[in-house]
Amino acid sequence: MDWLNYRHLFYFWTVVREGGISKAARVLRLTQPTVSAQLKTFEAQLGDRLLERVGRRLVPTAAGQLVFRYAEEIFGLGRELQEALQGRPTGQPRRLSVGIADVVPKLIAYRLLEPALTLPEPTKLVCRDDRPERLLAGLALHEYDVVLTDAPLGAGATVRAYSHLLGESAVTIFAVPTLAAKLRRGFPGSLEGAPLLLPPETTSLRRSLTHFFTGAGIHPRVAGEFEDSALLNAFGQAGVGAFAAPTVIAPELCAQFGVRAVGELPTLRERYYALTVERRIKHPAVVALSEHARDRLFASARGLTP
Repeated sequence: MDWLNYRHLFYFWTVVREGGISKAARVLRLTQPTVSAQLKTFEAQLGDRLLERVGRRLVPTAAGQLVFRYAEEIFGLGRELQEALQGRPTGQPRRLSVGIADVVPKLIAYRLLEPALTLPEPTKLVCRDDRPERLLAGLALHEYDVVLTDAPLGAGATVRAYSHLLGESAVTIFAVPTLAAKLRRGFPGSLEGAPLLLPPETTSLRRSLTHFFTGAGIHPRVAGEFEDSALLNAFGQAGVGAFAAPTVIAPELCAQFGVRAVGELPTLRERYYALTVERRIKHPAVVALSEHARDRLFASARGLTP
């Protein structure tokens, strides 16, 4: 199949819009014979007549009307592309494609993305939850504008991207009311032998928890390990075990899952990052969520370093 000649399509589109070859030639800064010859070549390529004379006017045939409608859409999208690149409104919602690491709590993801929904220009969110390595591969292919994760890009990463620290939060242990009441006595030593739901060993939170428990000489009983944070919370809601989560979402977590805060784990901090292919963030929605995270969501944290 031959590729469509978009230059010829543009000539045809201009002729129809201007109402004739002579006017189109002036707009295109070409001679009339040149425009006429290009139109004949275009018709030969498509295998159909696109224009016919009605009286003294040149009008599109049925096939020409169909081609013109497609041309309107094609060149209309081209204008929108130019306007989008120049930061001007296009009349369509701005698209924000987000990859969310599956270990990032869903409530954190929502709180981070919430500012994008309140921008003056409407924003269409497209979110995908997946493993960080898969999201990074998609980021490299420009499938995502930003990836939200709990760890910066590693030194050995094969993807060229930049880590933007959004903020950090203390870590709290949560459990259903009966278990929470029991664990509050002598916390955090009360976690010795207690059922605990954990994220995978590959996550920064799991590594921090392991380091803390080892240093404190505490040995909780691992009641479950979950890659997906929402599934982990669901098991916590069912009372299978206690679990750790960022303190910053404690009110929402308790309200949504009916759990109670047991206590904060000393010295533990969870950090969240926005990964982009740009050193300097340009997408307005990503700028908004970054500023909101630093200035409001994680405002209590000070002196952060990546």
